[in-house]
Amino acid sequence: MPSLIEIRVLETRGSAPREAGTRMWVGAAETRGTIGGGNLEYTALKIAREMLLSGETQRKRKFALGDALGQCCGGAVTLEFTRKEAMEVEPAPAMHIALFGAGHVGKELARILARLPCNLTWIDPRPDVFPAGVGANTRVVIEEEPAWMVDEAPPGACYLVMTHSHALDLEIVERVLKRNDFRFLGLIGSETKAAKFRARLKARGIDASRLVCPIGLVKAGKHPAEVAVSAAAQRPSSERSSSLICVRLPGGIARVSTACCRICTTCARMRSGVSSITPFGASASP
Repeated sequence: MPSLIEIRVLETRGSAPREAGTRMWVGAAETRGTIGGGNLEYTALKIAREMLLSGETQRKRKFALGDALGQCCGGAVTLEFTRKEAMEVEPAPAMHIALFGAGHVGKELARILARLPCNLTWIDPRPDVFPAGVGANTRVVIEEEPAWMVDEAPPGACYLVMTHSHALDLEIVERVLKRNDFRFLGLIGSETKAAKFRARLKARGIDASRLVCPIGLVKAGKHPAEVAVSAAAQRPSSERSSSLICVRLPGGIARVSTACCRICTTCARMRSGVSSITPFGASASP
């Protein structure tokens, strides 16, 4: 079997296109994966193909992501090049997402999540609403009682709720909140729907403070694809580190932890007023 060169992001400093541990593989006529594109990847591909031709087995190189490379990220990346006999199987993603609803937004969201590092369980009681094909990371479940599937998800799962029925939405949300071991719970809907759901849940003695509704990192629009993109962007990620950022609000600068990815109740209230974000410690004046 022809040899391959594995390119691994060994270390990053400052702003970089991909995180440490990212890998891609380069063969004589094919590549798989990406370390971020641009001139960094173009230069890395040249090095990898040089190694394939010369028989070299290993190399390490540090790149400054500045003018010399034709990039303006401002950080630095150390790449490790290693000859391999085969592409290694990527470890299974740890994040589990349960998506309830295969309507217009659900379809668009499933399409996006199929390309992200997660295990997706897609649930709807209607067999005729699912597309003919789904992503390799996606398991379709046709269940007459979708709320039962809440109990099937592992601890730390993310739940995205957007079914065809508000009553079913409420049943699913209530069941997730009672589990209290979830990582994220997002519900599609308006501010009015959110208020009604919280009032009903409170009346049942259920704390709904962790419920995110309306779903979405920003109010992107009402087209199904726009809602789906915003919801996917709000997805928590293990790649995001916990740190402080400065959020510029009309009244001044607020320091917010990014550990919650701006999806907690407090941050959700702030979203509409956020005009810019700068790293904590950088120059930022009201």
